[in-house]
Amino acid sequence: MGKMTVGQELARITELTLFHNHMSIELVRKLFKHSDKEWSELNTTIRQTVFELFARGDFPGLIFTYMCDFDMQSEFDYLCSVTEIFESNGAKCHVVELCADFDVRLERNKTENRLVHKESKRDLEWSEREMRSTSQNHRLNSYEGENLPFESYLKIDNTFLEPQTVAEMIKKHFDL
Repeated sequence: MGKMTVGQELARITELTLFHNHMSIELVRKLFKHSDKEWSELNTTIRQTVFELFARGDFPGLIFTYMCDFDMQSEFDYLCSVTEIFESNGAKCHVVELCADFDVRLERNKTENRLVHKESKRDLEWSEREMRSTSQNHRLNSYEGENLPFESYLKIDNTFLEPQTVAEMIKKHFDL
């Protein structure tokens, strides 16, 4: 399964807390349209506040899921700013890139777990169109051997892997 499901499994086998990207998205979309400037401002504020509270607090750690456009420097800048919040408070940060074949991702888009936790994805026709458009207009995975700005990084092709297996791989790789 995808980022959220792997994050759920990783949270289950570690003491880390999951904050998947739709936790803020689903709240914000109840208040503002995605086209409203307030949508982005509130979504950013919620995420920033969660990061700062976790970074300063006495928590084992946070799992954050995010879809990155690998062609945009601003995406790397954002992810580096997030890791800096934690690192400046003495935490270690790890970045995991998950990739899967597009047809598998389309099937995963219809899973009960995804639809329970991501209300905005329940319109499957719209969601599939959005996935196709996003995949055509953005580079959602790194190139093999690409130099990325993350000190602690792991890429996993989870096309044919169960979420539990991927979570175990992450836990072992980073000694979580």
